Amino acid sequence: MELAEARPTSRSRARGQQLGKLGLRVAAGSYLLLMVALPVATLAREGLSRGLGELGRALVHPVARAAILLTLQTALVMAAVNAVMGTLIAYVLVRYRFPGRKLLDVLIDLPFAIPTLVTGMMIVTLLGPHAALGQLFEAAGFRVVYAPPAILLALLFVTLPLVVRTVQPVLHELDGADEEAAYTLGASEWTTFRRVTLPAIAPAVVSGALQSFARALGEFGSVVVVAGNIPRRTLTAAVHVFGEVESGDVHAASAMSLVLVTISFCVVLVVSARQRGAHG
Repeated sequence: MELAEARPTSRSRARGQQLGKLGLRVAAGSYLLLMVALPVATLAREGLSRGLGELGRALVHPVARAAILLTLQTALVMAAVNAVMGTLIAYVLVRYRFPGRKLLDVLIDLPFAIPTLVTGMMIVTLLGPHAALGQLFEAAGFRVVYAPPAILLALLFVTLPLVVRTVQPVLHELDGADEEAAYTLGASEWTTFRRVTLPAIAPAVVSGALQSFARALGEFGSVVVVAGNIPRRTLTAAVHVFGEVESGDVHAASAMSLVLVTISFCVVLVVSARQRGAHG
């Protein structure tokens, strides 16, 4: 009798667990569809609403074309610098012990906590035409703020943690025996890093750099403050989108946004494939 009563209870519990898991999957999937897929689909519909020909004409406009090129150029340079310096910072934080290391490690995440508009103001305050340092650069014939170098600096600041935080865990997981063996055989620290450490962390470095690149494509808050937003000179794609929305040309803004989303999505796919390959 007790056995017969226990069986329905076990079945009911198993059915309840299955329904609970199904409910969690439905809730997660619905939220992703609502927050990500629906806005992207709406943007694609608006961008393609007048056909591919009109989309192409909106993108080949001289101002739009220059904005895309400037965005891609600064993002590529930023990603290359981040790949080198982010890897260097991660290596120093993991391999060395020195006073202030923990504080430095905390500072890495500060760019994520600071509003991007504040980032732009910091750069203007430090290097603007009314700042002492900015005046020194201008006296030497080199303008930083309201010119492409300021865009690059803003992108470097806001994306700094991406490479560092991607490479750090991989360095922590590396077996130090290979490095110790290289040192024992007489290899210098640079040779050991180049031949032993770097090949092991290279996938993480590339993934972090690609994430930085994708993040930089849509950066607006810091760039709109420091760039000067001069068409065909310092106007980036994200700021161009804002300008088109302000002027009422939603189709042109959607066309540019669709290009940025497509590039970012392709980069995310590459990063995801690399990470699956590294763990596979």
